[in-house]
Amino acid sequence: MYQKLILLSFILFFGSSSFAQDCNYSISGQVIDIHDNSPLQGAVVSITNQNNFAYSDKNGNFEIKNVCEGDLKIEVSHPYCETQTKSITLTQNIKINFRLEHHLEELNEVLLKGKLYDKNLNSAISNQIKTEELESFSNASLGDALKSISGVSSLNTGSSIVKPIIQGLHSSRVLIINDNVRLHDQQWGEDHAPNVDINSAANITVIKGASALKYGGDAVGGTIVIEPRKAPIKDTLIGKTILTGATNGRGGTLSSSLIKANANGFNYRIQGSLKRLGDLKAPDYQLTNTGQQGNNISLGVGLNKIDYGIDFSYKLTNSEIGILRASHIGNITDLVLSINRQEPFFIDDFSYDITSPKQEVTHQIFKLNAFKKLNDIGEVSLQYSFQNNDRQEFDVRRGELRDVPAMDMNLKTHTVLAQLEWTAVEDFDSNFGLEVNAQTNVPDPDTGVRRLIPDYDMYSAGVFATTEYALNNRWKIDAGVRYDFSTIDAEKFYFESRWEELNYDKIFPQFETGFTESGQLLTTPNFDYHNISGTVGATHTFNNNWQLTTNLSSASRAPNPSELFSDGLHHSLARIELGELRIDSEQSFKIGAELQGAIHDFGFNIQPYFNYVDDFIILEPSGTDTTIRGAFPVWQYRQSNSRLFGIDASLSYTYQNFDLVSNLAYVNGKDLERDEALINMPPFNISNTLTYKKPEWNGFFLSLNSQLITEQTRFPDNNFDVRVINRTNGEFQEEELDISSPPNAYHLLNLKSGMKFKLGNKNLSINLLVNNLLNTSYRSYLNALRFYADEVGTNAMLQLKLNY
Repeated sequence: MYQKLILLSFILFFGSSSFAQDCNYSISGQVIDIHDNSPLQGAVVSITNQNNFAYSDKNGNFEIKNVCEGDLKIEVSHPYCETQTKSITLTQNIKINFRLEHHLEELNEVLLKGKLYDKNLNSAISNQIKTEELESFSNASLGDALKSISGVSSLNTGSSIVKPIIQGLHSSRVLIINDNVRLHDQQWGEDHAPNVDINSAANITVIKGASALKYGGDAVGGTIVIEPRKAPIKDTLIGKTILTGATNGRGGTLSSSLIKANANGFNYRIQGSLKRLGDLKAPDYQLTNTGQQGNNISLGVGLNKIDYGIDFSYKLTNSEIGILRASHIGNITDLVLSINRQEPFFIDDFSYDITSPKQEVTHQIFKLNAFKKLNDIGEVSLQYSFQNNDRQEFDVRRGELRDVPAMDMNLKTHTVLAQLEWTAVEDFDSNFGLEVNAQTNVPDPDTGVRRLIPDYDMYSAGVFATTEYALNNRWKIDAGVRYDFSTIDAEKFYFESRWEELNYDKIFPQFETGFTESGQLLTTPNFDYHNISGTVGATHTFNNNWQLTTNLSSASRAPNPSELFSDGLHHSLARIELGELRIDSEQSFKIGAELQGAIHDFGFNIQPYFNYVDDFIILEPSGTDTTIRGAFPVWQYRQSNSRLFGIDASLSYTYQNFDLVSNLAYVNGKDLERDEALINMPPFNISNTLTYKKPEWNGFFLSLNSQLITEQTRFPDNNFDVRVINRTNGEFQEEELDISSPPNAYHLLNLKSGMKFKLGNKNLSINLLVNNLLNTSYRSYLNALRFYADEVGTNAMLQLKLNY
């Protein structure tokens, strides 16, 4: 019996051993995003036929231990991603990487802000506008849309020309990036709206400060990053059409887009829009010659093989914008009368005609981009872009010059951007890049008017490096530095009297080349600038998921051609502008912070900041001058150490079907050398939006927005006495020209409502938008034409949107 038991045990032991599997193997690897190679945390990697799994960590890494040999089926899943499966035969320890594709619906909503900002500069203070909100501005401009963000306002020339202001700064101090291309479109002019078709944008990010070093170190105010809709890597056809009709202007906008994508990575895109509006209307009168029309198209074709790709795109924006006829003044007497009267001196019946004064602008962008992922290094990319900007400004003229623009400029810009994203070191994400620009400005010499901006060639080169380091799950730090060199060569005519009056004959004798037959001095100014910018910041996430971000940045901006060379009448603004050759680069030092979080249904975002700018360049009124057209105000450039501080805040509260969102912004700007307020600082403003949502009623919502813009009490006294003609006795008399006093505070109500319907496999949205619901009469301090007329009255818009 004893011997039988020993024999049975021997058979069972060796028999089981001969049939047992080896389960000591491991499977490890990384789960990453297929689009930008970023790690995906929290992905579930499971072996479905062995009931064994693991989660990926913050770096996307995973390891499954105690895996048995044999044929296995591995499944990888992650929120908002398509689940991926793979079959293998396991005979040893192996390493497998998985690349997951986001769902199409998520791709349409994800914030695509440019890789440098999104990955390497988390301490940047920023806000965003997503697709659905952007679509409600289909009939408006980029500047109008951005005003929905706290801390962003607008500088207007009438109702149609709108430039964004970020925390008190605008124009050349705000960079606009359209589909990874920095916009160069004579942005120095206060009356030059950005040449961007808002209907081509899927997401817009506003970065407050100089943190986006990839795009330039001169973002003293901030950077606006505009991204179009991206093509997924799958077989699909997606598109949308938006039709908007408006009562004020009796016109509207038609926009349509289409993307055809394939699983092999090939895709092509087309988008276009048409805009037609007649004369706008203030509450009490017609705003004559304020119509506008726009024709925009965007084309693209690309190949994305995940590890490498190439993409070509072309964008064309063309606009014709009428300038309020009543703003065309012939002399100082007319200006004084316009300011003192309550209505424009020129009011005509409604018309779709756009006559002088007006602007016609055509901007084209060609872009070719290629990238390649390098194993154990990162990704390298190379981009070339070409921009061609044609700007014509028409004045009210007679005779043979009637249809000849008073200002006609062509600006060509070539840019090469090379970039390396280096991810070889764990917990570090670094970025290195080189940017080279060549720009040529050629004004038409046959306009019959002295050129405001001369011929010039400008060349620049910049190098940058940024890095982000994750200390742990709670702390991230980042830093970056950029160096820019630029040189500008111009050919400019000066009157000898002005050249000597400014003492240029002693300071810049090397620029003199001799006198022309007309007695003007031909000069060839040449300047070189060296600029260094940098940023450092940190982000901390608290246990309650509140997040504190701090950022210290310094931006260095070389003067633009307008600040150096302006010399003549700026027709759209009806003022003489004078540049200053002695102007040097301005350097800002800005510290900002952001605290965001939520307490149950209450959310908040608070962004205080302080910005000191050394040699801040200021354009302000200084007197009057007389030309063959008459007498006009003179605006001159100068420099002064200045500081700006303020706070932007957003608060939200949700209760059942109701959402309440409040935005407020305050900025305080001061010229430290003159101890006075800076000109054109936005007044304190607060916006409250109450929204009722009922999803089961076909997505019904009703939203009421309240905007309070207070009176600006801090402004410089730029008033001066002028000689005007007394219309009663025909004699000259002294009178104060008040171009400083801001208008009164005002309050506006805006309404928005909409529903969604299914039409087969398509989605139809119907929205009603009413701006200035109560038809309030008001004037804005930040509108250059506020002296001549009120702002636009009630505007009701019906919008139809079809997704397919």
